[in-house]
Amino acid sequence: MKKIKKFIIPVLFLAMLPLSSCGVMKKSGGDDVKKETVLPNDREKIVQPVSAVYTSEDLEKGIVKGDWAIEKVNGKEAIGENPPFLKFVPAEKRVYGNNGCNTINATYTYNPADSTLSFSNLVSTMMACGMEGITDVEINAALDAARYYTWKLNGDDYYLTLYDADHSPVMELMHQNFQFLNGTWAVKEIEGQAINIPDMKLVIDVDEGKLHGNTGCNLINGSLETDMDAANSISFQGIAMTKMACPDSEYETPFVVALEEASKAKPLKDNQVALMNGEGKVVLLLERTSDK
Repeated sequence: MKKIKKFIIPVLFLAMLPLSSCGVMKKSGGDDVKKETVLPNDREKIVQPVSAVYTSEDLEKGIVKGDWAIEKVNGKEAIGENPPFLKFVPAEKRVYGNNGCNTINATYTYNPADSTLSFSNLVSTMMACGMEGITDVEINAALDAARYYTWKLNGDDYYLTLYDADHSPVMELMHQNFQFLNGTWAVKEIEGQAINIPDMKLVIDVDEGKLHGNTGCNLINGSLETDMDAANSISFQGIAMTKMACPDSEYETPFVVALEEASKAKPLKDNQVALMNGEGKVVLLLERTSDK
C-alpha cells in the first residue's frame, strides 16, 4: 500500500529564516531543476478532512479557519512549483502552508469587529525556487502587507480576500473541501470495466475521515486522508477486510487494489465521482445512492 504523507508541520524547520531575510535562491550554471507548475484550476479540492465546511454562522462571525488555496496575488493568478495554500489554525493562532515553493508558517491575529487581519513572525524554508509566474517572494510579501480581510460566498465556495493598509487587495484565497465525497456510493466501474454487483458499495464520511463498505461479500473499513502538498490529493488508508469465503469474488481484489491506488478524487455530473491514480487514470467510478 502506498504511503501518503499527511499534512504535519514539524516542530523544527530546517533552515527556516524570517521573512525579512527570505529571498529566492538560484543555482548558477543552469543547474536548476524545473518542476511542473500547478495552476489554480488544478487545485480543485485540497483540504484536510479535519476542516469542516463553513457555516452561515461562521460567515456572520467572520471566523478565519481551515484550509485555503491561494488563487490570486496582487491580481495575478497564483502559479507555483507546488500548489500555494494556507492552513489557519485558530486554536494555535498560527497559519501553515506553502508559498508555491517553500513551506511557511506564521502567527496571525484577526478581529471581525473591524475586519483586521495580520501576520507576524513569518518564517520560510529556503529551497531554490523558479521565477515563473507568482514567486514565493511575492506571496510572502503579500502576507506581510495584509492588514484587512473580507468574506464572500460565491456559489458553493467561500472566498477570503486580504487587503493592505490602503485597502488594496493583495491576495485572494478559496476554501474548498471534499464534502462531495460524503455519502453512500455504488461501484459502477473498476479500471474501466463495468460492474453490476448491487452489494458492492462505499460509505464515506469526510468530516470523520472514515470509510466503510462491502466488496459484494466482505466488509471493509479504513480511513480517508489527503496531502496538502499535492493538488486534489486523496487517499484511503488502513483498509481492513473480513475474510468470508465468497462464491463469486472475481472483483473483490481489484476493488481493494483500486482503492489503495486512488490518489485523486474528482466530482462528475449525474452524482458520479471518479477516483484516479497518480497517472490520472480512473481506477474507480462511483455513483451516489444516498447522501448518508
